[in-house]
Amino acid sequence: MSVVLLLNGPNLSVLGQREPEIYGTDTLADIEKAVADEVSVRRWNVVSIQSDAEGDLVGAIHKHRGTTVGAIVNPGALMIAGWSLRDALASYSPPWVEVHLSNVWAREQFRHESVIAPLASGVVVGLGAFGYRLAARALLHLCAEDAT
Repeated sequence: MSVVLLLNGPNLSVLGQREPEIYGTDTLADIEKAVADEVSVRRWNVVSIQSDAEGDLVGAIHKHRGTTVGAIVNPGALMIAGWSLRDALASYSPPWVEVHLSNVWAREQFRHESVIAPLASGVVVGLGAFGYRLAARALLHLCAEDAT
């Protein structure tokens, strides 16, 4: 069976409780289930990793390189200056999609640039938890293109 890596960065473990007016009421478990539902059409499994520590996310990328069909990455605030996360993703060859629950461009100026977005196969922002479903669908599409 094929595996999708679902990476979530700092503070995303408290989704559903943390500023629901910005991030919504879905929990990380809800999001993990939604992604699993989307990719189940291909019988893909999801390995979900959340950490508040950048090094843990870097280690997860290296550990799963070569064993996953793609990844969905919400780096949280690491999008701003997560250079080691960026470098790890630069060496991750399957397609991956960056996702953010809120519209980062409608928020504070410091959130307007992602150091990892230029490496991503695509970016989904501002659609809440549904954005993860769209990212999963994008991976399904991108992997179908790779197979042809």
